[in-house]
Amino acid sequence: MFDVVVVGAGPAGASAARAAARAGATVCLLERAELPRYKTCGGGLVGLSIDHAGIDLSRLTRASVDQLTVALDGRLARTRRRPGRPMLSMVMRSEFDRALVGSAHAAGAVIRTGVHVTGIREHDAVDGHGIAAGRVVDGHVPDGRVAVTVRGGPDVAARVVIGADGTSGRVGTYVGVRLDQVDVGLEGEFPVDAAVARRWAGRMLIDLGPVPGSYAWLFPKGEILTVGVIGSRDDGGALRAYYADVVRRLGLDGVTPLHDSGHLARVRAVGSPLRRGRVLVAGDAAGLLDPWTREGISFALRSGRLAGEAAARAAAGEPSALGDYPRRVEAALGPEMDAGREVQAVFARRPGLLYASLAVVPGGFGLFGRMLAGRSTVANQLRRPGVRALTAAITR
Repeated sequence: MFDVVVVGAGPAGASAARAAARAGATVCLLERAELPRYKTCGGGLVGLSIDHAGIDLSRLTRASVDQLTVALDGRLARTRRRPGRPMLSMVMRSEFDRALVGSAHAAGAVIRTGVHVTGIREHDAVDGHGIAAGRVVDGHVPDGRVAVTVRGGPDVAARVVIGADGTSGRVGTYVGVRLDQVDVGLEGEFPVDAAVARRWAGRMLIDLGPVPGSYAWLFPKGEILTVGVIGSRDDGGALRAYYADVVRRLGLDGVTPLHDSGHLARVRAVGSPLRRGRVLVAGDAAGLLDPWTREGISFALRSGRLAGEAAARAAAGEPSALGDYPRRVEAALGPEMDAGREVQAVFARRPGLLYASLAVVPGGFGLFGRMLAGRSTVANQLRRPGVRALTAAITR
């Protein structure tokens, strides 16, 4: 029996477990895989991720980027620079996640890996009826408790459960998370020689793609280049062709990647639930990410912390904290997601406009760098009357 059980040991889960443990709760963090494990992810940390990671990143950072090459489907490539002012810090997700889990363990959380969660069973202490979802076992759950069913082992009981088990996890299904944007990302990690590594040192590539709303990236990590594309799942065939074309253009089509994989990025629908009873969801499990960039680590770290704090308060006898959690998430992340939807709508219709703002328009690149570094936000910029009028005219 724990105060808080967290399902999933990515950034959201580790952040939630650490926050709950630091608040004095007894915490168990369940992870299906054995750690460390590979995770499909660009691994570029924006300023907000660095601010909220709460760990020493000096030994994890493979590279810092202060240059951007922007292109329009392989054409009109232009490189912009911010000397000494990094926009992104590059990490390997397996190393980053392991360090976050380590910080949760240091805070007092129990870590259990190789645990496959199969269902949730809850008894509502307020109205006295049971709520079931997924595959559950027979038996009584005491009032105000949640049973997490696991394959091949006994249930794990908690006063509060936090789901951070990804977009296709059990907990999001239980809570009833709704998603209104589903994208597919294709990515490879390519080993390169020292000469190629030097060519990309400190410089990333963003290529605005031929598929509406798509783009490609190259993130340098020493002698490994992470290359990928992302766009709507409905355009899967065109995205695969785009990915192959990007790899060929970069001269990497003859290189065997260390990893070559794909993943789905699912964005939360407006008003989708973040809580059901004593069960909360955070990070990808809640569909919390930027609809434009599809950046999710900063959203995972922040929503995970909010979930961990709420769960600890509820376990300590403050049930209103569970109701406060969705409101706190909406206040912190809702404006950023709304702004991301607006920019994505403009980008899908007029990719050349975004290219011009990054490559040509005075001040555009600097603003983009400040947003990546966490010194400004898209939401703040969209509050400007001129910007608001422009986006409205394009998407009308």
